[in-house]
Amino acid sequence: MTETSGGGLELRVHGLDCAEEAAALRRAVGPAVGGAEHLAFDVLRGKMTVLPSARPAATAEIVRAVARAGLRAEAWRSAPPEEGSWRRRGRTASVALSALLAAAGFAVHAALAGGPAAALAGDGTGAAHAVPLAPRLLYLLAIAAGGWFILPKAWASARALRPDMNLLMTIAVAGAVGIGEWLEAASVAFLFGLSHLLEGWSVGRARRAVEALLDLSPPTARVRENGAEREVPAAEVVPGAHFVIKPGERIPLDGEVVAGESDVDQAPITGESVPVAKRPGDELFAGTINGAGALVARSTREAGDTTLARIIRLVEAAQARRSPSERWVDRFARVYTPAVIALAAAVFLVPPLLGGGDWSAWFYRALVLLVIACPCALVISTPVSVVAALAAAARAGVLVKGGAFIEAPASLAAIAFDKTGTLTEGRFAVVEVVPLNGHDEAALLARAAALEARSEHPLARAVVARAEALGVAFEPAADFRALEGKGASGTIGGTAYWVGSHRYLEERGQETAEVHARLEAMSGAGRTVVVVGNDRHVCGLLGVADAVRPEAASVVAALRRLGIDHLAVLTGDNRGTAEAVAAAAGIADVRAELLPEDKVAAVEELVARHGSVAMVGDGVNDAPALARSSLGIAMGAAGSDAAIETADVALLAGDLHRLPWLIRHSRRTAAIIRQNVAFALGVKLAVFALAVAGLATLWLAIAADMGASLLVIANGLRLLGGGAPA
Repeated sequence: MTETSGGGLELRVHGLDCAEEAAALRRAVGPAVGGAEHLAFDVLRGKMTVLPSARPAATAEIVRAVARAGLRAEAWRSAPPEEGSWRRRGRTASVALSALLAAAGFAVHAALAGGPAAALAGDGTGAAHAVPLAPRLLYLLAIAAGGWFILPKAWASARALRPDMNLLMTIAVAGAVGIGEWLEAASVAFLFGLSHLLEGWSVGRARRAVEALLDLSPPTARVRENGAEREVPAAEVVPGAHFVIKPGERIPLDGEVVAGESDVDQAPITGESVPVAKRPGDELFAGTINGAGALVARSTREAGDTTLARIIRLVEAAQARRSPSERWVDRFARVYTPAVIALAAAVFLVPPLLGGGDWSAWFYRALVLLVIACPCALVISTPVSVVAALAAAARAGVLVKGGAFIEAPASLAAIAFDKTGTLTEGRFAVVEVVPLNGHDEAALLARAAALEARSEHPLARAVVARAEALGVAFEPAADFRALEGKGASGTIGGTAYWVGSHRYLEERGQETAEVHARLEAMSGAGRTVVVVGNDRHVCGLLGVADAVRPEAASVVAALRRLGIDHLAVLTGDNRGTAEAVAAAAGIADVRAELLPEDKVAAVEELVARHGSVAMVGDGVNDAPALARSSLGIAMGAAGSDAAIETADVALLAGDLHRLPWLIRHSRRTAAIIRQNVAFALGVKLAVFALAVAGLATLWLAIAADMGASLLVIANGLRLLGGGAPA
């Protein structure tokens, strides 16, 4: 670990899971580095950075300041450190133990008191002796388990005289214990611990999104030096070095082909729907997949600066941005927490000091305020609704990654779609057959299938599938020869035939004006054209396309009926194909030939213009745009792991019909959450007023809080009947 923070010190902070911890760190560490503005936080990865603009400070001093905030810091390493079983599972164990101990305490209490009603009733005085020793010990253990990871932060907040929600909850629990309400204290400790557990789980899922991207690039490269090859870490390969890519391998570095020809699947980076022919002089991207030919390439960038590495940084930057909800919660906590504590203190101190009553009476009123301030109904009003909504969504084949994203679809103003695998099915089919020079459709398909039968190229498989579907008989061609990057040739019935691209047709010099015009028309309609010919003439043309999903047009119409008027297509494919697919789906805004950073820029422009924007995609190249959008939605069945991990929502069946359903479900969820929050706050405000007036008792406060909790639970559970998409 370095001695000072000069030059930008990076620390891993254990327990940095939300904006609340970041705010505590700003308060604790800011003075040591010349101000909180010199600190940057990546909550996604639990990283705190002391910016180069900071005042030089000893690293040990900064680590001690982090400890004062109730957290632990260590030197940053790109790979997360190995953690023991307790550190990885301790929070889950403590929350589960808290629930079990609280339930056991209540069971023992009810048995000793003569039943559950008697255990809940107490003696009406708030005296500690109302709860027998055995259940009291169980409740105390439940409180300790639920607050195990919260109490250090509350203590740090109290020492710094900067109250936060952790301190408020601790005071509330202590107040409930002080007046003998042990069950209430144990319940509050458990619920608050549970909310922290869910928050940490959500951040953990986001962290794994970046890990999924990192796994795409091979860790080693096969470098060629002086005629010999050796495996070296990709990070050690310098620009200008030559490396070898064997057939079927994933390309480890950005580079330029110097020898060999092959088709490369660039969909993970550019979104192109067909493999791209590569020959000497062509560019290669790290993370893409080599086809059937061997390649030798010259490295053009270091491993940390490849296109894939830039995608990873884009994902990290987009996910590190704090949402409006996070900022609102932060501001609310800064006001609400000190206000509640100050109000309770004022109720306890001011009236007796002014001669308005005895100390014990006002102390009791202050404790009532603390109990009603315990946000039990508020704590569970949103989570219960969210859990019910998440369960209903899961049953409908929609994976929503946490409560932060179940409400977001309700406020969408625009949706951007990737093309391949999203609006289309992600697989090729022959959609047009044009026989020429006396050939009919069956004869043309028979010759094409005979030539493509031995090829694994996606276009070849589409041709063979069309012939088989129509019952066209064919035998694989004799003397078959693959023409890398061009097509294939072979002998059928003693006659030489070939199949290939428009470029190969031009190379053979067999293109006529009629054929050229037909080729241009088919390409303009978004078709990839396969040309079939022999030495005398062109036998015909096959138009291959990634078929538009049958439901695309109806889903687009349904989204417009829901009030989402702006829909866009963002794709790395060529403009002709993109416009043809968009027209079939009923979308006017088409942005084609985009690299991943271009998609991010397009999403940012849509966000600036419309506010809340969803991005729907399936490829790794969509991951940065998914992360940068207000809501990232991945097509689960065909989507890449990285896209699904990066996205906030995954449509598990890859069915676009779930998208309008999700928006309707989200709007219903948001409405129920608003009802619950308004009701819980209304009850609290009413009891607050009664407590200050001296008309509320502790039992009324507890009954109101418990009653409000039960009602918001019942209201939230209505979401379980959300129904399935049509």
